[in-house]
Order: sequence, then structure tokens, then C-alpha cells
Amino acid sequence: MFWYGHDPSGWGWFTMSVGMVLFWAVLIVFAVLLFRSLSRPADSGASTGRAGSGPAPEQLLAERFARGEIDEEEYRSRLAVLRSDDGGGSGKA
Repeated sequence: MFWYGHDPSGWGWFTMSVGMVLFWAVLIVFAVLLFRSLSRPADSGASTGRAGSGPAPEQLLAERFARGEIDEEEYRSRLAVLRSDDGGGSGKA
């Protein structure tokens, strides 16, 4: 059946089908992205960048000490800096 007597070759149905598939694909992708952005926890480390970003600094320090990269004196001094109230503030790890 033709649309108002136009397009006797049938390409209109093909392009309309492809357009409908693309429309639904875009709609589904948009819905999935919207769902993922709304279901993300509010405290995902945006302010400090440390929430869930890996092992704790004390654990990393202990691993370096266990591998022999630092000696006991350096381990204890760095551990004291990590456990201080302001975290040291010198940027030295």
C-alpha cells in the first residue's frame, strides 16, 4: 500500500523502520543514563576525592614498610603525621 500514491519502491517503509529503531535506541540510552545518574550516591567522593578511591593511607604506608621501601623511623614519623588532626598539611607522604 502506498502513502498517497507516493514511493512505489518501498524505501519509505524502510526509512521509517530504521528511524523508529533509532528513536527507541536513543530513548533507552537516555533512560539508562538518567537512571544511573540519579541512583549514584550523593557522597561519591566529589568533595575530597578519597571516598572509595582505594586503600587507606595508613595501609599503603604499612605496605611500603613491609616491602622495605622505608625504614622503621620513617614509618613511625609518617604514621604520626597521618594520625595528626590536620593530616600534616605539608603534602609530603
